[in-house]
Amino acid sequence: MSENQWQKLDQTNAGGDLADEASKQSDEADIEASKEWRLIRTLVKDIQHEQVRSRRWGILFKTLSFVFLFSLLIGVWFSVDEQPVYTQEHVALVEIQGPIMTGAPASSEQILPSLIAAFESDYAKAIILDVNSPGGSPVHSGIVYDEISRLKSLYPDKPVYAVISDVGASGAYYIAAAADYIYADKASIVGSIGVIGSSFGFTELMAKVGIERRSYTAGNNKDFLDPFQAEKPGQRVAYEALLKEVHKQFVDAVKVGRGERLKPHPELFSGAVWHGERAVAMGLIDGLGNVYSVAREQLGIVDLELYHPQQTPLQEIMDEMGAQTSTRIQAWLQAPSWH
Repeated sequence: MSENQWQKLDQTNAGGDLADEASKQSDEADIEASKEWRLIRTLVKDIQHEQVRSRRWGILFKTLSFVFLFSLLIGVWFSVDEQPVYTQEHVALVEIQGPIMTGAPASSEQILPSLIAAFESDYAKAIILDVNSPGGSPVHSGIVYDEISRLKSLYPDKPVYAVISDVGASGAYYIAAAADYIYADKASIVGSIGVIGSSFGFTELMAKVGIERRSYTAGNNKDFLDPFQAEKPGQRVAYEALLKEVHKQFVDAVKVGRGERLKPHPELFSGAVWHGERAVAMGLIDGLGNVYSVAREQLGIVDLELYHPQQTPLQEIMDEMGAQTSTRIQAWLQAPSWH
């Protein structure tokens, strides 16, 4: 063969080898591309599955939330602020439990509807105030005292008994003094006919740590008893005078309620407390007993019916949680609950 023919043959063979190499590289590229697409498809599928699961959980939580809110609304809708209707002769029981303050079960806004319903019921032959409270707000105590006095004048044939269990002190005794008769257990804590106002003074501590108090007021007494600055003698005198006036209101109410049954004693209105037996001797209470013995022995009626404002399910849950928390704290502190 001629030299030109050999060159053409070599070029043909080289071209074939290049074509084979290019085809091989193309196949390898197709394989790599296929792997990448499979990986992408797998990732996309995983993302889609995750989105589906998330949507399902979201729908579940939304459904549960809707069911809860719907149930709560139904409970609120069917909860009425009316007392149950009684059709048999009974003694109406009105609870005064826990601290007397705004928003608490023993606040005036909670007690008054029950009192009014009990007095207005034709089948309630008497009212027993079930008292177990360390006291609290003189305002709420005074409101309840005045309302009991008003209702007694409207329903003179319906006696009112206050029965103290663990403690009936301060504002709780203020309320009890409006009753016709007061009974307690021999170990009950009774009294605390006084008024207290307390605060703290941080001036020395602030001086030690280098803190300066800056207070700007318009009015000489706007910073009344500010715990972060030195006590002003004039403000202290004014505050003590205020407390004495409130104390006098308390003492006057007790004297009106108890009358000549009170026995002279230098500590009677000092804020001191006594157990039930001692309270009988001092005329603070009329005798020893409990809710059941008073209903049975003093009134001759054993049927007790509790009068209390109707609550929504949420309010009942919150009250129960609050009661459990208070019980646990008191058990932990191992301290009396009165002040």
